Amino acid sequence: MLEATPRDCVTERKALTISPAKTCQPVGAVYAALGVHGVMPHSHGSQGCIAFHRMFLTRHFKEPAMASTSAFTEGTSVFGGGSNLKTAVRNIFDLYDPEVIAIHTTCLSETIGDDLNAMVSALDIPEGKRVIYCSTPSYQGSHVTGFSSMSAGFIRHMAEKTGVPSGKLMINPGFVNPGDMRELKKIVEAFGIEYTMLPDTTGVLDAPMTGTFEIYPKGGTPIDEVVALGDAAYSLALGQWASEACANELRRKHGVEYATLPLPMGVAATDEFILALSKFSKQVVPYSIEEERGQLIDCMIDSHQYLDAKRVAIYGDPDTVIGVTAFCLECGMKPAMVVTGTPGKEFTSIINGMLAEAGIDPQDCWVKEAGDLFEMHQRMIQEPVDLMIGPSTGKQIARAEDVPLVRVGFPIIDRYVHPYMPIVGYKGAMRMLELIATALMERMERDCEDQDFEFVM
Repeated sequence: MLEATPRDCVTERKALTISPAKTCQPVGAVYAALGVHGVMPHSHGSQGCIAFHRMFLTRHFKEPAMASTSAFTEGTSVFGGGSNLKTAVRNIFDLYDPEVIAIHTTCLSETIGDDLNAMVSALDIPEGKRVIYCSTPSYQGSHVTGFSSMSAGFIRHMAEKTGVPSGKLMINPGFVNPGDMRELKKIVEAFGIEYTMLPDTTGVLDAPMTGTFEIYPKGGTPIDEVVALGDAAYSLALGQWASEACANELRRKHGVEYATLPLPMGVAATDEFILALSKFSKQVVPYSIEEERGQLIDCMIDSHQYLDAKRVAIYGDPDTVIGVTAFCLECGMKPAMVVTGTPGKEFTSIINGMLAEAGIDPQDCWVKEAGDLFEMHQRMIQEPVDLMIGPSTGKQIARAEDVPLVRVGFPIIDRYVHPYMPIVGYKGAMRMLELIATALMERMERDCEDQDFEFVM
């Protein structure tokens, strides 16, 4: 593909996507389901589908991603998957004893028109157990919208209201790593807030090595907390694409109001998150958080001469890309290309508004939703950049054009430890700053003349 990339022009396409900056909805649905304790994600489709989805998650997190399948055959594709689902649910409860089976659809089950509502209603579900479901055809949306749909599915099928307010805050963390969720929880707990994070993959996909395999690790949102969300006082959805549907479903079903905030990445977005927590808790911002903010600002000032005016290509999930773009602007960098594979026309207007606010003409930056890496590569050839920021899917382009790549987002399948390290909050911004500055400084050292190779920089 890289050798076939035209180097003398840019070809815009409407009917063809090459190397999309996303993967399919069920990947996100499985990830969200793994974030609730005692849940078995279930793919209503063929064995090949769930094999791919589990492989994708396992390669990113370097942990086993448990899930089951309806195991469609040619006959199932003709006569429907109801019989397969009935058998699968019975076997899953008998063999693996989950508290909940969380079913998501696939291209095949959606195309043949399987009615999950009718099928689940007809199931013989053991007492005390639950089966929930959501619609996630792979030919729509992306892994981010699949995560969103499954998160909302937990609210739709499980959240209940007793009429006795719990005073708790629901946090929808967005499609982020367990390390990010731990950082978000640390910040919330600094205010003394009682909360429920849904979903919560900490302790599941970053579980310690114990020498014993567990189908359901200790982590994840407790099921009783999911059920009790109908009595929550408020909810914060972090990231419009990944989290708003869950918070909106809770408001629709139980009247719990919410606010949608950008992922707290960089200074301003983290400030917004901190102030929202302060307002909810009626507490002043703890000094420990103020200290972290001051440390971040100090680091940004120290390294600004290496980042200022550097042209950067940013790609990946929309909520993450928006956060990375905002942080790059705060560091004085110039986004030259901003791409997400996830659909959503608001993406372009949000990015253009950020560019204009920073004094950059939006015409000087190529912004694309539902875009792909092939076109981004073409544009990079015509207008070179100093840095790429995004998941592993851009590494071949980075190699072909000899551009440093800072790996951020999902999937990162060629490096280790990243799921444990946050990119949200002030601490996460410091880590991003270190990654970005190190990549640019290493490039400068690699390319400079011998007399300019300095020990102290």
